[in-house]
Amino acid sequence: MASEPGTQSRVMFQTKEQPAQRKLGKLTVKYNRKDLQRRLDIEEWIDGQLHLLYDCEEEEIPELEIDIDELLELTDAEQRSRLQELLQECGKPKEDFINGVLYRIKGLRKMSGSLKK
Repeated sequence: MASEPGTQSRVMFQTKEQPAQRKLGKLTVKYNRKDLQRRLDIEEWIDGQLHLLYDCEEEEIPELEIDIDELLELTDAEQRSRLQELLQECGKPKEDFINGVLYRIKGLRKMSGSLKK
């Protein structure tokens, strides 16, 4: 089969036209189950302690959010100061609670924004 010098033969495959669909990928979890469970345990402990500190039901606790990731970005002294600032409306002694929080968050890693609520 001779071909002329300026022409090239092409092979064409017939394909079915399908709408572009993205395949669902698998989600890779950055933190292991132990880290997540430890964080959950700390959050539940904090919640229980706040009920005791304010001596009231959950609905009656003042608007208070203790952000573990925010605390992890601070130095030890700044963490203590931030907790005291958040709890200034509480009339009961809060040093045991603050010490408990600081002890429990030691060694935790900051979570990325995608896993936080």
